[in-house]
Amino acid sequence: MHVYNSVSASSDADYVAALCDRVEKGLDEGLLPVEVFNDERVFRTEMDRIFTRTWVFLGHESEIPNSGDFMLRKMGLDQVIVTRNGKNEINVLLNHCRHRGTEVCHQDRGNATHFKCPYHGWIYKNDGDFVGAPDMREAYGGRLDAKEWGLLKAPKVESLWGFIFASLNEDVPTLRDYLGGAAWMLDCIFGLHPEGMVALAPPERFIVRADWKSGAENFCGDAYHVGTTHYSATLSGLIPGDVRETGPNAQGYMFDGGHSFIGHQLYDWFGPPFGLWGYPPEVQSGFDLSRFDAQQLEMIKKVPPTIGTIFPNFSYLRFPQPARPGEFPMAFTNIRMWQPYAPGQMELWVWEFDYKFSPQRHKDDSYLAGQFGFGAGGIFEQDDTAVWEGIAKAAASPWNRRNGTKLHYQQIRPDPDPDWQGPGQHFNSIYGEYCQESFWRRWLIDMRAGA
Repeated sequence: MHVYNSVSASSDADYVAALCDRVEKGLDEGLLPVEVFNDERVFRTEMDRIFTRTWVFLGHESEIPNSGDFMLRKMGLDQVIVTRNGKNEINVLLNHCRHRGTEVCHQDRGNATHFKCPYHGWIYKNDGDFVGAPDMREAYGGRLDAKEWGLLKAPKVESLWGFIFASLNEDVPTLRDYLGGAAWMLDCIFGLHPEGMVALAPPERFIVRADWKSGAENFCGDAYHVGTTHYSATLSGLIPGDVRETGPNAQGYMFDGGHSFIGHQLYDWFGPPFGLWGYPPEVQSGFDLSRFDAQQLEMIKKVPPTIGTIFPNFSYLRFPQPARPGEFPMAFTNIRMWQPYAPGQMELWVWEFDYKFSPQRHKDDSYLAGQFGFGAGGIFEQDDTAVWEGIAKAAASPWNRRNGTKLHYQQIRPDPDPDWQGPGQHFNSIYGEYCQESFWRRWLIDMRAGA
């Protein structure tokens, strides 16, 4: 068995190394080997080289506001317990007992000072430390070391505007350093009020037969699909306006590290009421814009970031949309995590957020608007997931594999905006697939780093 695993691991490594070479060569030519979207060896390598080595989004502090609160989340394939202990510290614990390995927590969320394994009764504090076990003197001759036999704990946990990220890599840069210029952008998105945002409900979760990278790549820079994929929303009259205008009114913001955003010219497109994403006057009046520099102010008033991806699998969406058919559009904030599930499959986690200070009516309508468009049954969500499933099928196609099929990434790339004064690069057109290319080149770096 040991020999088999070694040979298998070596074979996987050789296959992935060769695939990465083909991906790099393909990107230089505006092409991408289709099998990256559904391959068991690629998936295993991603779990090892990406999701155990970089910062992974887990949830928001508003979901565990009190001492003892906890929630179950995922880091790659690992289920973790995110807890707030008595010192107001947030811990991320692997949900496996150190005795025989079974899960110690089976509730999605709750409040507890301790977790007790249902197999042999080992008990842990909510910071992960081992407390005790039945018949310790008889079974073990005394107490076991609380630190040595505690639950495994993520060595790095940080928050930005309440959004919790963790990493298993001791040497990972700080979260802000990892985000680089994208942190400047997230400040604009989540920092309009010093109290920040709150999750309006627990996340929805549903399985999609599509690769996690299809969602992450789409949200990082693809406005080109909207006029086709989502045109039924216009034909049905469920939303005002023509979705085919989305691409021509979109611009791009690209940062180092594979992080990028789409911005829309909401002010020029829809008029002055849609400055600052279309928040109503009573909400805008509560915003504190004094912390922003001149470039940030111009951006959020004219071409605010409406969609984006933080590598690897955290994405954001804020756009004016009706809470109910026929109503005036309003801004909502939707956060999603493209959770890897299996080769060619993901579990999609979706949250709705609003600013903590917002009136309750606005929170309620914001939640409905987000669900109307991008909940599990949302009019746009159903469109996206349906077409992404086709990509996973193409990636598994024996014909495509035999043919060595590569996907087309050859749109004409625009020049960067020479007047841009912010970090990263700004492009006055979203066409060009530069954000998608940046995502894949970051993916290449991580896939090769742990070889």
